[in-house]
Amino acid sequence: MEQVHENGHALTHRILEPDACREIAELYDRAELFRATVDMARHRFGAGEYRYFADPVPEPIAALRASCYPHLLPIARTWAERLGRPAPWPDTLAEWLTMCHEAGQLRPTPLLLRYGPGDWNALHRDLYGELVFPLQVVIGLDEPGVDYTGGEFLLVEQRLRAQSRGTAIPLPQGHGLIFTTRDRPIRSTRGWSAAPVRHGVSTVRSGRRRTLGLVFHDAT
Repeated sequence: MEQVHENGHALTHRILEPDACREIAELYDRAELFRATVDMARHRFGAGEYRYFADPVPEPIAALRASCYPHLLPIARTWAERLGRPAPWPDTLAEWLTMCHEAGQLRPTPLLLRYGPGDWNALHRDLYGELVFPLQVVIGLDEPGVDYTGGEFLLVEQRLRAQSRGTAIPLPQGHGLIFTTRDRPIRSTRGWSAAPVRHGVSTVRSGRRRTLGLVFHDAT
């Protein structure tokens, strides 16, 4: 996880095999599994579409989310310590989601995203309420360069008294990208400072790009 501390993001090993990627991607057409569908062009978020899973989140997705959480938790706590912030996150995702629900954040946030030629996602942050987990994961469900071209994952970090830094990351099929939800600690002359980070997706030039997004706090 040193790459996450160093850069605010890191690719994981393969989390899902190709067959599992296809099975999850095909859930997109089962409308009964979702609580909301967002047309990005309509809301001026970019172009393309995504869907938030309804409660209960399908077991494979819920299991992935729960298994990722303990690996990210030590990073979250370290970042909070460096920035002098509270670290309210308990040891399990179930406990954390209970806290979210008690705070009125009741809606599940795992989502499937689907892009075609010309689609893209504007730079943004996934903040859905007062309770926020500082890291999230996106998993590629299609193979870049084979199923689609373009569509790199974008991160833009606002650096203290300096120009912003942009990073474009191809997302291999079945691999996850850990990245910053809101901001991350970077070293400064006075210790640690918070660097705001936004993320998005570059324009898909051809084919179809589908991803699974795992956010670790629920929404109001």
